[in-house]
This record gives sequence, structure tokens and C-alpha cells, in this order.
Amino acid sequence: MRHLFGALMGAACLFTASGALAETLTIATVNNGDMIRMQGLTDDFTKANPGIELKWVTLEENVLRQKVTTDIATKGGQFDILTIGTYEVPIWAKKGWLVPLDNLGADYDVDDLLPAIRSGLSVDGKLYAAPFYGESSMTMYRKDLFEKAGLTMPEKPTWDFIIDAAKKLTDKAGGTYGICLRGKPGWGENMAILTVTANSFGARWFDEKWHPTFDGPEWKDMLTTYVNLMKEAGPPGATSNGFNENLALFNSGKCAMWIDATVAAGFVTDPKESKVADKVGFALAPNKGLGKSANWLWAWSLAIPASTQKTEAAEKFVAWATSKHYTELVASKEGWAHVPPGTRKSLYENPQYLEAAPFAKLVLESINIADPQHPTVKPVPYVGVQFVAIPEFQGLGTQVGQQFAAALSGASTVDAALDAAQRSTEREMKRAGYIK
Repeated sequence: MRHLFGALMGAACLFTASGALAETLTIATVNNGDMIRMQGLTDDFTKANPGIELKWVTLEENVLRQKVTTDIATKGGQFDILTIGTYEVPIWAKKGWLVPLDNLGADYDVDDLLPAIRSGLSVDGKLYAAPFYGESSMTMYRKDLFEKAGLTMPEKPTWDFIIDAAKKLTDKAGGTYGICLRGKPGWGENMAILTVTANSFGARWFDEKWHPTFDGPEWKDMLTTYVNLMKEAGPPGATSNGFNENLALFNSGKCAMWIDATVAAGFVTDPKESKVADKVGFALAPNKGLGKSANWLWAWSLAIPASTQKTEAAEKFVAWATSKHYTELVASKEGWAHVPPGTRKSLYENPQYLEAAPFAKLVLESINIADPQHPTVKPVPYVGVQFVAIPEFQGLGTQVGQQFAAALSGASTVDAALDAAQRSTEREMKRAGYIK
């Protein structure tokens, strides 16, 4: 009897004041600024949907990827909404792990999504994740430090220019570093910048027959350049720095240049967050003159796992968080410069946004330059710019990222890191059946 009473009391807790059954959505998300901002604005959603409560699990990027991958692969059912990216969506959709987003509401306007972003989140024309924000990569720099050094940033800088400028702008005694780049190991951390940099140097992960190419001269040129540049002009302890750490360094005035996600533009120009907000300029990601810039293409997106029992409630939240209404909500509370960028055509046609975000057109150009179908100078058998769209890449990218971080820290040499990357990747590709 006692057990029955407890069960009835527990069931009672699931009802709202109006007598409707309340549902709690558990949402796994990344600890980036735009997601943190969204959590602060969800009263707008819960007031309109009084039968839905939200529980947040907010994690660092590498940890988030690990947890949601484990949960969905084992059908754990821990989460009702996942924050995942352009890499996972097509792979997981093909496995039947995601709910197709056919019911986001009549006013959602899926045709307003930027074609490059929508394409990366669709399989056979069906959308499987809704983009919360989209991004490429670009160069952010300190206009005041450039002027003081007599330097002018080109709109399309070369790596040679970036390297030369970084050395001239480094003042280690004064606590200013010429350049900040990701060093934290992970397929979506250091390997994001290193893969697109490799693309611009003429390298590729695999040749047309899926053989790894880390033993080629292009990878050696790229990794040597990166390690030397970071040793001469980068901050100490760079192997601990991912997006958030470099954002903090740049905003505190410690970086003369930072090449990273275009989504950072709204944060580095925000006087509430950045000490150098009025001194920041923007340029395209660097190139080597080979026809490819170090541009990536990514969208942090909201998806619904097939294991959830709360699909309808989850669809309502996903539609709210990625809607035009949400964009307008952020604009009304925080200003147009802070709305999530890179997802909708209408945003880049909005004069209020274009006026508030002087970086907007460059962000859109950067997104449009990135080409997942032809990411490299030489032909490749894979799709993806800063990743290779195969299930094995998550493990491969993280393993190679650790080897490259060891070269950056001095625990390994460039040659040893490339040799280890070649051997481990070749072994995995043979095991997975891509090569014999």
C-alpha cells in the first residue's frame, strides 16, 4: 500500500496547475555563449507551453560529443533533444537514430534556411536537425596593433602574411601574443583548424582510394608551420586552448590575431564581454594561393533522438529555439548583433542586423566559400570540410588531434606525430574495410 501511495504521489508531481500532464525535456547542449544565452530566454517558451518543463545538461564540447554519441548509439534515452553538428546529422539519420523534422509548424519557413547549412543537415531532402547557429571560420585581428606596427590586413590574407604579422605583433613581455589558434586535442577542437589549414596547404586526409596521406609533404609543411608559429607567436599552454579559451584570451587583449569560428564575431565586438570590442577587424580565413582558404562549415543544431518518448514536445522546443521569433526575441533583449548567426537568408537581408553587425557580409561570404563536396585542392572520396563524413572519423580525428597536440607541446616531434597519425589511421581504415 505504501508503494502504491508513493507511486500516486510521484504521478501527481507530473501534473501542472491546470491539470494537464507535464513533460520534462532533457536537453544536452554545449557551453558556448549562444547556448547559455538561450537558456536565459526560455521563459518565453515555457510561458507559451505551460505543460513542458526543461532540464539542461550543459557540457564542454568534447564531453558533449562523447556523451551524446554514447547515449544515442546505445539507445540510452537519456536526452530528448541533442545539440549536434553537421558531422553527426547525416550519419546518424542514415542509421535511423534521429527523428525527421517534418512538424516544426506552418510558420517555421524551412526554405529560409541558408542552402549550405540546410543541405548539411538533410538526408534525401529531409531535415533531421534544425540549425541553432551556423558558422565558418575567419581571421579576427586588432586594428590598433596593426596600425601601430604599420601593417595592413588584406581582405584575403595569405598564410605567409599571417605568419610574418604574428611574429611582428608578438610582445611576450607585455603579455600580447601575435596569434591564438586552437591546440586542445579533439576532432572538433584542434583538428577543425588543422584540417582546414591542411586543406589550404594542399593536403587531404585520404587519397581517392582511402589511403591516409599524413606521410606526404603537404601535411609536414602545414604541421611544421603551425608548431613553429605557435611556439614563436602563440600563448603558453596552447594545448589547453579551444574555442572558449581563445575567446577569453582575445577579449582580454592578449591576442593580436585569432583564426576561428565566425560566430565569435558577436562576442569579440561586445563591449560587455570584450576589452577590445571597438578595436576588432575581420578578414577571410588565410590561404596559400592554391585555391582553398582555411574555411570550415559547421552548424550547431538541435536534433531529436528516435529513442525519446516526447517527440511532440521536443518538436515544439526545437521549432521555438531555431525560429525567426527566437531571433527577434534575442534582438529585443540583447540587440541585433547578438542574434544567432549563419542560419537564415532573411537575417542577411535584414537592414537592422546588417547595421548592427558590420561583420555580417564577411560571415556569409565565409560560409558560402566552404565547399563540403570539394574541400581540398586534390580530389578526395569524402564529403566534409573540417571533418571526413564517415562514422570512424570521430575516433580518428581525436586520435590524430592528440598526436598533433603532442607535437605542439614538445612531447613529440612533427615527424613522429605525422608517422603516428599515418600508422593509426591506416590501421583503422584497414580494420573498417576501406582499404585492404
